[in-house]
Amino acid sequence: MQTEKEKMLSAQLYNPSTQELDDERRFAQENCFKFNQIPPFQAQLRLDILKQLLNKFGQQSTIMPDFWCDYGYNITIGEHFFANFNCIMLDAAPIKFGNNVFIGPNCSFYTSGHPLDVKQRNCGIEYAYPITVGDNVWFGGNVVVLPGITIGNNCVIAAGSIVTKSIADNSIAMGNPCRVKQSK
Repeated sequence: MQTEKEKMLSAQLYNPSTQELDDERRFAQENCFKFNQIPPFQAQLRLDILKQLLNKFGQQSTIMPDFWCDYGYNITIGEHFFANFNCIMLDAAPIKFGNNVFIGPNCSFYTSGHPLDVKQRNCGIEYAYPITVGDNVWFGGNVVVLPGITIGNNCVIAAGSIVTKSIADNSIAMGNPCRVKQSK
């Protein structure tokens, strides 16, 4: 029989309230809290925490505080990545960023969701679908990316967008819901 963590990682409905998952979220929360409290002139301490917390943190990459995630180990960050202030990554499923990704302030990446069926939802179960972001992508401020989204290479996602569907390579997209306005 699969554990709830195994279900979570295989995009099945799962119960997030198990000791194993509670402990893993607590570890991530403690490390995010430490990261967010470090003074600006101690960048190496922040880097050390991110390298311990995340699956991969690429060279010449930066995340500004405040930064919050659920688990950390499901986040893969490429080279030359920059996330501005107040970034949230709910990473019950993998979140993968390519190289040269730039994220404006107050952006959120949500892999987690809840069933539409009220009886299932009230049982406390949820699902998680991965988010994948290609190379050379720029997110303006206040963008929200929902579960199961892929954003291709060389894209711009305009400020304030809510990404509800995948975006093809070489696109400029904007709005709520986010739609492609121009393909390069």
